[in-house]
Amino acid sequence: MRPLSLPIIRRTVRPFSLGAVLGAALLAAGCAAPKYTVDDGRPVNPQLLANIGLYGQGEQALRPAIARSSALRDKDCDRQWDLPISVATSQGWSEDDRVAWVRALGVDERLTVVGAAPGSPIQPGERLVNIDGTENKDSQKLLVALGRLRERGKPFPVTTSTGKTVQLVPFQVCRGYTRLAPPNAPTQQDYHWLMSYHPLEIARADLSPDEALWTVLWSQGVSEEGGARMKVYDYGTTALSTLYTLASLASGLKGAAMAAEQAMNMARQAAASAANEIIRAQILEQAKQFATSRIRDEIGRSAQALTQAQVVAGMQQVAANRGLLGGISRVAATVFDRADAWTYTRMQQLGAQPLAGFTLHQKMLERSLLANALVFDPERLLALQTLAQQDGRGEEVVAILKGIRPETLDFDTGDMPLASAQADFSYEDTTPTERNPYALGLIEAMLHTPDTALPTASSGR
Repeated sequence: MRPLSLPIIRRTVRPFSLGAVLGAALLAAGCAAPKYTVDDGRPVNPQLLANIGLYGQGEQALRPAIARSSALRDKDCDRQWDLPISVATSQGWSEDDRVAWVRALGVDERLTVVGAAPGSPIQPGERLVNIDGTENKDSQKLLVALGRLRERGKPFPVTTSTGKTVQLVPFQVCRGYTRLAPPNAPTQQDYHWLMSYHPLEIARADLSPDEALWTVLWSQGVSEEGGARMKVYDYGTTALSTLYTLASLASGLKGAAMAAEQAMNMARQAAASAANEIIRAQILEQAKQFATSRIRDEIGRSAQALTQAQVVAGMQQVAANRGLLGGISRVAATVFDRADAWTYTRMQQLGAQPLAGFTLHQKMLERSLLANALVFDPERLLALQTLAQQDGRGEEVVAILKGIRPETLDFDTGDMPLASAQADFSYEDTTPTERNPYALGLIEAMLHTPDTALPTASSGR
């Protein structure tokens, strides 16, 4: 009997191709790579969308002016370090809001450049992923590294998402950062010896290069002219908090934006109290009555872009805005006129148009942008006009103001409590407490915010 023979089964084992191995590796890496928000066309908050666009427009106007101000080299200035770029990130915002950031400004969770000085090695739209060897998915931590290197004042490398590595070179400017309110708190304004927050409405004025420079120098002038007085009410701050450092780099950072929003809510609550509400109502009613009577008297008399009645009424509203400032901003308001003069002189030193403050003022009036500190109230306009006249520019001022001579305007402020008339700091609650941490203002609250109390930035991805 022949032994049973079984068929021999041969299996051919083929080696994996190099392409298959690489493809699998890339697929695995792609799955692990972070996913950043894209615009998927969903409906978003239209007001936030518009505010983000304004924020970007303002940053693109101000960053070149900030770099331009570094040429001042005023030996009497206290100094701060700044950068040729400004950045923003949508990290920490809600999913819908992150889409709004992408749609309005091209900003996702990464540090995205939104403003750049001429000659900057990085331009708006580029994203920073590595700062001097620090690489982190948490944009807030990258901002901390950016702030630390800015304060060191020496060139340092940064790498973009496309792999480009360049050197960022910090430069020194006169003390008093110029920053914009975040898009979720667009009307926030705070004037401090270290930094000024301007409401987003100033971007609606379509700042010319000289008007942007005026804005930057004016913020520095508030610090230089009012810093000593404001510091009287600074309770021993010796080290800047992380939140302040972050806010000085990116107003749109969620932590700083939350603080600004909370400060505005606290201000609204304070205004709801009986005493403050009575004062506010009186001031606004005075301005309303003044505007009504002046316009009634002037109807049909003038074909100018703005009648004298409208000019006076608008500036009366500006006076009301100034009189209602609180906290350290109220102290700063006592030197707004001195900051105007400081800025006028420095504009000349930089070879810029020193009457840019007047052109900005006129644009603000014509567009009813009156809730900010850059448009002049009656006494500031008259004081600066006097300075321009001494400089032989009086007729140019009249031309800018559409033929209306400031000295011919009949201002009647009555009992309006202009802040400039109050040299002493007066505020109902001058000591920051858990109940009102913003008693002295947003920036002062940021200076005293411990790092352990920082909002947690969640990417939400």
